[in-house]
Amino acid sequence: MSTASLPASGTRSIPVPKDPGHTRRLVGGTIAAGALVVLHALAFEGTQFRPQLLVEGWAGMAGFLAEAVPPDTDWQRVLKPSLQATMVTLWIGLLGTTLSVPFALLLAVLGARNTTPNSVVYQASRAILSFFRAVPDIVFALIFVTAVGLGPFAGVLALICHNTGVMGKLWAEAMEEVDPGPQQALRTAGANGIQQVANATLPLVLAQWTGLLLYRFDVNVRSSLVLGLVGAGGIGLLINRSIKNFQFDEMLTHILVVLVLIIVVDQVSAFIRKRLAV
Repeated sequence: MSTASLPASGTRSIPVPKDPGHTRRLVGGTIAAGALVVLHALAFEGTQFRPQLLVEGWAGMAGFLAEAVPPDTDWQRVLKPSLQATMVTLWIGLLGTTLSVPFALLLAVLGARNTTPNSVVYQASRAILSFFRAVPDIVFALIFVTAVGLGPFAGVLALICHNTGVMGKLWAEAMEEVDPGPQQALRTAGANGIQQVANATLPLVLAQWTGLLLYRFDVNVRSSLVLGLVGAGGIGLLINRSIKNFQFDEMLTHILVVLVLIIVVDQVSAFIRKRLAV
């Protein structure tokens, strides 16, 4: 047989099998991208997002900045009260974080699948955590202001409630991710539930819990600033008063003092987290 009619070696094309999964991923990605575009279009319309309004209002912004700069640094009238109120803001954030720890710890243990005694307790604990987490801290502040009056005490109570929900959920999820081996070993040895949690679960998550606690302290210091705007004490109260009185140079002073506080808290928290990671 003549070999001339045969194709040269290496020139024969091999059909590439089609990948149905690739087509499905392509179609799915296209649909997801289209849905995202539609959602953003609805969001822009729903929020009346109009960048041109910001450009058109440059004169008002320029006038506002002109009245705010330079900041008012009068010690007795502005700067001293600002520093005192800023320390109150720090104390609100600190107490709102630390005083929520016992409640968050209890609900976290009861709201983790590997430490809760039964499903009813688990669901109830999760529901409580969801409620405290769903209600914004500023709403809690408004409620407690009507109960205990204006002042930082209402802010502390508001942060305790909201932070309990957030911290409890974060801590419960951290416990659910730990290695179950030590807990199972203690259970086999006859340890009860409390002993298992105290000696097997908590030591494994303690460092992670501390990091989450420091993160929440950062957030709560910022939140306590906003709580002051509704009468819960702290520097937010002075900022709100300055805006209402059109004393924008005082407002800028208060904001700069808060900025220094936030930077210091960030640096201290980052240093502690770094030491814990070593």
